[in-house]
Amino acid sequence: MKKLIALSVITLASLSAQAEVRINGFANLIGGVITGDDASYVVNGGLGYDDKISFSDESLFAIQVSGDINDKMTATAQLVARGENDYKAEFEWAYITYKATDKVSISAGRFRLPLFKYSASKDVGYSYHWITAPGSVYDVAFNNLDGIRVDYSTYVGDWEYNLQGALGTYSSEIGTGNVTGDNVALFTAEAAYEWFKVRAVAGRGKNTFVSSDLDAALAGLTGSGVSQLVDLADDLSITNDTGVFLGFGIDIDTFDYFISAEITSVDIEQSFSSKDSAVYITAGARLGNFTPSITYEKLDGNKDIKFLDKVAALPAPYQPSVTPLVVGLQQFYMTEYDVVTLGIRYDMDTNVALKADIRKYSDDMSTESNATILRFAVNYVF
Repeated sequence: MKKLIALSVITLASLSAQAEVRINGFANLIGGVITGDDASYVVNGGLGYDDKISFSDESLFAIQVSGDINDKMTATAQLVARGENDYKAEFEWAYITYKATDKVSISAGRFRLPLFKYSASKDVGYSYHWITAPGSVYDVAFNNLDGIRVDYSTYVGDWEYNLQGALGTYSSEIGTGNVTGDNVALFTAEAAYEWFKVRAVAGRGKNTFVSSDLDAALAGLTGSGVSQLVDLADDLSITNDTGVFLGFGIDIDTFDYFISAEITSVDIEQSFSSKDSAVYITAGARLGNFTPSITYEKLDGNKDIKFLDKVAALPAPYQPSVTPLVVGLQQFYMTEYDVVTLGIRYDMDTNVALKADIRKYSDDMSTESNATILRFAVNYVF
């Protein structure tokens, strides 16, 4: 698959000698500060902010290059420099698309997975009313896929239908570890009628999570030589385990006002990771150049402790030391929070939007992490 990505980039580099190359770009300049007593807020709801105004972590600059290879094939690449990575530019997309028919297209390379309503434009802040898309739903580890995607679109009466199927692999860093997905299969269906749209998505894949911290936590079990303890360590770890992603979204947009919501779940059942359920609902109105909005989002990854039955089946001498390990490991990765955001967008000029919001983050597992974040942004495309 890396060869496919390299081929896409090489193809784009050679297009300038034989065809028109289209260059587009976008940027998000985002600043924020925490108000209140908590001055060390570093979670999804307030990435990298403290009591001093910061402009770096959520800001980014990107260039997208595309060109026609022939009448049926195009090549696309996207280079993104993120503030959280010290603006180190990296290729996030690089793929070739073949238009098989007027209704069917096939893409191969690295591309954005069609998980959400704004998956394709998640990084393009100008494309939506928020400063950033709701993190409880959109902040997943598997945004991009190395593989193949088939898109089908058609009309039946006044309804428009879009179907997408994707196969491939992914790899992404999570904290101090790395998660990979093999044999990933995803299917998305979307139907739209005038101001109403509904979409559903389902996917699964074999996942592996490698982390030195996790290895250290499980070392006592894996190195014990006791089969029951080794099996328990295998249950807790994520090694070629099946993960399932499900999502559903609904959108009502009359242009004067809009209401939309998305709900998702991510589950790797046979592992230390609890099932994460996430939802947001947002509403707003377009009043000339102004778009005020309100958004509520919630992430619930605080579930029942797993494998306690297997701990209870262990010989009695092992239970006092193994029980806190099994419980503590799962609780360490559990999270549950909700966020209420009041925001406003002002379309200052063509392709330029100014935004501001205030976010109230409430941690349902620790009141010490509650915080209020003020953010402001300039989004533009070119």
